[in-house]
This record gives sequence, C-alpha cells and structure tokens, in this order.
Amino acid sequence: MDNLITIILFLFVFCMIVVSHEFGHYIVAKLNGVRVIEFTIGMGPKLVGFHKNGTDYCIRLLPFGGACIYDMADDEEVIERSPSIAQKAMAKAEERDESIDESRPGGFSGASARLERIREEKINKRNPEGDKAGSDAGFLEERQGMAYSDAPVFVKMAIVIAGPLFNFILAYLMALVVVWFSGSTVPEITGVMDGYPAKEAGIMPGDVITKMNGSKVYLASEIYVNTYLNQERDMTIEYLRDGQKYVVTVTPKYSEESGRYLVGFNGYGRYVTCQDSSIFGYAYYEVRYAFVGTAKSILMLLQGRGSKDDLAGPVGMAQAIDEVKDAASPYGPWVVMLNMFNIIMILSVNLGIMNLLPLPAIDGGKLLFILVELVRGKPVPPEKEGIVHLVGFALLMILMVFVMYNDIMRLIAR
Repeated sequence: MDNLITIILFLFVFCMIVVSHEFGHYIVAKLNGVRVIEFTIGMGPKLVGFHKNGTDYCIRLLPFGGACIYDMADDEEVIERSPSIAQKAMAKAEERDESIDESRPGGFSGASARLERIREEKINKRNPEGDKAGSDAGFLEERQGMAYSDAPVFVKMAIVIAGPLFNFILAYLMALVVVWFSGSTVPEITGVMDGYPAKEAGIMPGDVITKMNGSKVYLASEIYVNTYLNQERDMTIEYLRDGQKYVVTVTPKYSEESGRYLVGFNGYGRYVTCQDSSIFGYAYYEVRYAFVGTAKSILMLLQGRGSKDDLAGPVGMAQAIDEVKDAASPYGPWVVMLNMFNIIMILSVNLGIMNLLPLPAIDGGKLLFILVELVRGKPVPPEKEGIVHLVGFALLMILMVFVMYNDIMRLIAR
C-alpha cells in the first residue's frame, strides 16, 4: 500500500509538470491557428486516447515526458517541395491505368490531381456512408488552420517559449498554495558556531542576511544554497543589524562532521505568516529561490564542480517523493500534499530552465533555429534541422539511460 501511494504521488507530480509544459505549447499553437495533430503524455506504446477536432490526445506507457506535435506541412507543400513524391504519384497512377495531366477538368496538374485523390480518400474513409457534404465539412474542420512551418517566425517563437513559461506559471501557483498554508522564513541568523569564520567576522544572532556574493537573499533557505554551492571560495556577506548595513568577507572552513565547507551559521530563519498581500511577494521569492538554485547548480556542473550523483531522473524523482512522503506522513495527508506541491514547484522550475538550454531536441534548441531564421530571413532547411534534433534526441536518450542506471544503483546501495 505504501508503494502504491508513492506511485500515485509520483504520477500526480509528473503529470502536473508535463501537462503544464505541453499545454503551454498546445494552447499558444491553437490560439495562433497552428494545427496540432497530437497532444501526448508519456512515451512508448499508447495506453488510452481519443481524437477530437483534428488532434489525437494520448497517454503513453513510459512516464518520461510528453509531446505536443504540430502539423509540419500541408499536403500541397509536401508535393510542391518534393518532386519525387509527385513522380511516385504519377507512377502509381500509370500502374492503375489512370491518366493525370494538366488538361484534367478543373485545370489540375498531375500533383494536384494526386492531392485531390488523397483528399477524397480521406473523406471517404471518414464517412463511408457517402454523405459528401458532411464529409467535406468534417475534412475541412480537421484541416483548418496553418501548418507550423507556415507560421510567422514570432508565432513559432511564442509556441516554443510557451512550454517553459507555463512551467514557471505552474511553479508560481504552487508557491502561492504552499506559502499561504505554510508561511515562509526570513534570513535572520539565530546562532553562530565557535571557531568558524561567521563568528570571527562579527556576525551575531539577530542579524538579517541581505546579500551573499552580490546576490540578494530573501529567504532563509537561500543561505544554505549559497553556502553549499560556494564551497571553499571566499564569500562576501551583507547583513542588517538594527537597520544598519554591514559587509564582511569570509572564507568557509571545512567541517569533517558535516563533510562540506561551512561559514559557521548554527541556525537561521525566522518564521512569518503570509495570509495577506505578502503572499504574492513571498511566492515570488520561493520561485526565484528555485530558479537561482537550479541555474547555479547547472553552472556548477558545467564548471566540473559537480558529480553524477547530482543528476536524477524519474527513478530519483520517485525516490525523493517517497522520502518526503515518509517524513511528512506523521503530520497528516494535507502536509504530504503541501510537500508534493512544493516538489512540483521546484521540478517545474527545473524543467522550464532545462528546456531553455540551447541544446538539440529540446525547446532551447528549437528556439536557436528560430533565431537563426530571424537573422537569415529564411528558415534552416527542415532536413538539416531534423538531423540535428535527431542526433540531439539520441544523445538525450543515452543520458536518460545513464541517469536512470545511476538512480537505480544509488537506490540499491541504500
């Protein structure tokens, strides 16, 4: 039963994050008249789904992501851009002893005639009863709008950015709920450790940290992230005491007991309730904290100051959810859910940032090609862009397998 609850919570968290991301792409595409042929959650074989207004809505077996798939080109465009298709159409027509020429009634060329037959086949397939008027209406309804490749460059840019943007919106909504019910903590020092640089620099209980290494600090949790990511490097700390500003520079000291470098804060954080207008500010601070923490972690990995254990995939995500659930369970189901909302907020920000990285196969890579199109005045040839994204997707799958393997090994070693 305990494992079943963990699985349900994992699927809840996963679906909230992925659906918000893909819904961002979907709704902006729809609002701009771009055809969406599939909206899917998960990967692999389809479990359930339905078709409505030209779009297939699917849930797939593997909870590793999702997709909003656009109609990339009209049938006319495919034929016009690929003469070989028209040639094949004519060859097939000749095999069936059908004549296709420009003298066909209505002025159809060979390619156009083939296109017309494609349409008729689709119409007949959708309406075997032969209701021609009804068939045409249904076909036109599904084909209304434009292909993604025909959309203006700024529309394509808006569609790509919408996924990460909706992740940030979801994160803020989750932060509003968490802060309203749980309050927040201001970065006030409650104790300092003997023999560590904070006390030697004159920092005392009651001091309120305002900046660390030039970065503003609004929450007590930001103190931990800043000191953890800083490690052994010098750190500039700005704080307030009785309304007066002080600035000190400290060098963190390694603690054998903690296994990391410490500034020497023995405790920090003063609780504040947020059931008034302050909720909007503190919700923003929570999202900002997740944003800055994620960005700094990525930078640390790029600088080679991280390890493989700093990465986590679906298995690691499920493990974290299980640990949080076990810790929160004694306080009741509502506390468990508040912690899930907090995890959704953090992971949603994480997904939003990761998708904005200029890497192939993800939104940042697509955005990079759109910017190139904006500069060149014309798009990169689809086949070349497709190859880049295909290679990127393959590398992404390899990374996912590696991260999953590492998660499983870490889980076994517990």
